[in-house]
Amino acid sequence: MPDDSAVQQSLAQLAATPSKLAHLTVEAADQALDAAPDGEWSTRTVLAHLRDAEMLEFRVGLERLLAEPDPALYFLPPDEWERDRNRERDEKSVLLSDFALQRQASLNLIATMRDTDWEGTAPGPRDEPITVAQFVQIWAGHDAAHLGQIEELLGDTVAGAQERRSRPPE
Repeated sequence: MPDDSAVQQSLAQLAATPSKLAHLTVEAADQALDAAPDGEWSTRTVLAHLRDAEMLEFRVGLERLLAEPDPALYFLPPDEWERDRNRERDEKSVLLSDFALQRQASLNLIATMRDTDWEGTAPGPRDEPITVAQFVQIWAGHDAAHLGQIEELLGDTVAGAQERRSRPPE
């Protein structure tokens, strides 16, 4: 594993996201999860996107980076994904547990990587090569962006939710 502090920070972010999502959404009612400004995603849709992106984009991308020379990375077009996605697994507890399970599988894969695995590259969005380390940083940035989006949608913060939940009941 690289000694790069940015990569270490990204890995810590990836590991923390399932817990942060749970803290942020555990008290949210279905109405709050489904509310969205016109033309934007609801919290429930963002949770589904994070779960699907984990198993269909990021982990697959990492597996391809590890297994193939010069792999093509594929990201689902957001509008098409949202329109065509499977809504049968949209219960909050299912979304959170599926995401946590998929993320743990990704972290387990990362934990088994050799130092040389971090050197793999793939063509980036503008055909510039991106390394595995950069891919992990993009992945963590994706988490951060959507955590911020959920905070805005719910009018709460991860820190606020964690602080409230750490207090003893009155």
